[in-house]
Amino acid sequence: MSELLFKQFELTRGSFLKNIVAITAEQASVQPEGFNNNIHWHIGHVLTVTEQFMMGFPKKSSHLPANYIELFGNGTRPSEWTGDVPSVDDLRDQMKAQLGRIKEVPASMLEEKLKKPFLGLETFGEIANMALFHEAYHLGQIHAMKKLV
Repeated sequence: MSELLFKQFELTRGSFLKNIVAITAEQASVQPEGFNNNIHWHIGHVLTVTEQFMMGFPKKSSHLPANYIELFGNGTRPSEWTGDVPSVDDLRDQMKAQLGRIKEVPASMLEEKLKKPFLGLETFGEIANMALFHEAYHLGQIHAMKKLV
């Protein structure tokens, strides 16, 4: 089962990266009518939330800057951004590096119980599945936005 999960991370992240490779910074900054965010935000959001789910960011992981929570966490939006915002290229590189770290997670960790259930999920493996669902959802948002920009 664990092999399938990590293979799914490769497949999903590979598709995500493929879909954003040709997006310019200008296209990524457009917020189409009817959407709360832009492609730039979605990329940073997936990176940040996956780091939270899989690596315990920001308390247990220092691979991303702490301000990513304020830029890309739940409930944030680009219209409220202040200070240094990483480029789409930087986020893309960080997503590639993150996939490498995810693939290093020991399979035995997937069975570990969470200290406290999260959204009804009780094991780290269930959180990993949620991270995949979350990434695929935002990939769909990006796909729709690409058609409009």
